[in-house]
Amino acid sequence: MANTATSQAQQDEGVVDIHAEPIGHGNSPAAWTCVLIMLVGAVAAAIGFIIASHLVFWISIAVMVVGLIVGGIMKKAGYGVGGSKLKNRGH
Repeated sequence: MANTATSQAQQDEGVVDIHAEPIGHGNSPAAWTCVLIMLVGAVAAAIGFIIASHLVFWISIAVMVVGLIVGGIMKKAGYGVGGSKLKNRGH
């Protein structure tokens, strides 16, 4: 009940709740691809660290950097949040 009164008071004062509408960041093919590639790289880096293989570790770190680059390229290509290649599903 107090929450409703506070919300009404904020509306009366012109205070805008920035969290009223979800922004949906990260829910895109670009973000999922980036995270998946980086997750594979992180697991491989952990394995390389455990088996004390510098080569496996640093190649895995490079795979994680590639994940960032691929995600950025996909975002620029329109597959990021609000991108031109995505349908607006309204969720």
